[in-house]
Amino acid sequence: MHRLYLRIYLAVLASLAAFALVSGALWRQLGDGGPAGHAFEVAGTLAQNVLPPANAPGAEQQAALNKLAANLGADVALFAADRTRLAAVGDPLPTPDTGRERSGWLRRWGGPPAGAIHLPDGRWLVARARHDRHRPVFGLFFGLALVAIAVGVGAYPVVRRLTARLERLQAGVESLGAGDLSARVKVEGRDEVAQLARSFNRAAGRIEELVGAHKSLLANASHELRTPLARIRMAVELLKENADPRRKRELEQDIVELDALIDEILTASRLDAIGDPGANEEVDLLALASEECARYEEAQLAGELVTVRGDPRLLRRLIRNLLENARRHGAPPVEVRVSRAGVGAELRVSDHGPGIPDAEREGVFQPFHRFAGSGERAGAGLGLALVRQIARRHGGDARYVAGAPSGGSFVVTLHTA
Repeated sequence: MHRLYLRIYLAVLASLAAFALVSGALWRQLGDGGPAGHAFEVAGTLAQNVLPPANAPGAEQQAALNKLAANLGADVALFAADRTRLAAVGDPLPTPDTGRERSGWLRRWGGPPAGAIHLPDGRWLVARARHDRHRPVFGLFFGLALVAIAVGVGAYPVVRRLTARLERLQAGVESLGAGDLSARVKVEGRDEVAQLARSFNRAAGRIEELVGAHKSLLANASHELRTPLARIRMAVELLKENADPRRKRELEQDIVELDALIDEILTASRLDAIGDPGANEEVDLLALASEECARYEEAQLAGELVTVRGDPRLLRRLIRNLLENARRHGAPPVEVRVSRAGVGAELRVSDHGPGIPDAEREGVFQPFHRFAGSGERAGAGLGLALVRQIARRHGGDARYVAGAPSGGSFVVTLHTA
């Protein structure tokens, strides 16, 4: 039987059956029909031997009952066969029901039970121990509670074994979702959970294979592009004297853009590798921004000393991409500010260009995003996508904030060291 729902269903039925069997056995032992009933019969025979006959005067029966109650230390009442009270000692006791014919327990809700003994001559002797007067005894209910606890404890390992595999499967799914493409789960059993685990492992393997092929394709294509790029660069050098200066400058600019694109593709491919976290050093963010701003005449730097922990090469690439984006699409001056923000660091790069429309502020962080209604070359390449990817790799994020009345700022938050 390998169906999961049947196993859970049978486990519940087995628990209920065990509870019913033990409860029945306990009831037989403690109820009126078991050994306790036989004990009542024996007690009835003994009690009749010490009590006067049923037709004895009331005073004689009361005296005998006083003596019996003193020896037992209990509340005692003697009833005739027609349930008429003949004598009593201590607190009032319940009268046996008219239709009752056998000895047993007289239970009243909220009070302790009393033993009703049917004497051979038809009379009834009812007794209740005095030390239980303010402490009701629920022996049967207490026993049933213990049985229920025992059944619950016994059923726990069965149910836990079923749910533990689901928890391990959930952990595998979460690991895969977090980027660990090597995540797999152990296949146990032959039920639906085991089938699901096998399906998950096959899917995870296929995803890992596809992502690996994608990364390999990007890396190989980027490396292969560098060979014709180098030949084009050499041809430009050979044509320097005879070529049209304007055409030569355009060709050189195309080569620079192509080279930068290849470099960004390689960087993005490297960031996708979960198993390669890169360097983890303390980096002076203000000093790093100062070095990059020195490459741009229109960049103005201000801020305070802030140290972050991460890869200095990637952080340098982040700052450079933001400055290059401001140079291409913004208007001078380009203002760079480094500051503390709560428990992290904030890098803000602002320009005075036309700004980015509200509908495009998230799209610019997507690779090769094109603005709606723009020309062929208007849009974002990989630069801003790498900015956000690097920021998130360092525990932060990147966003765009509109300026007033024009321009805007790219704000990057990072965790401090």
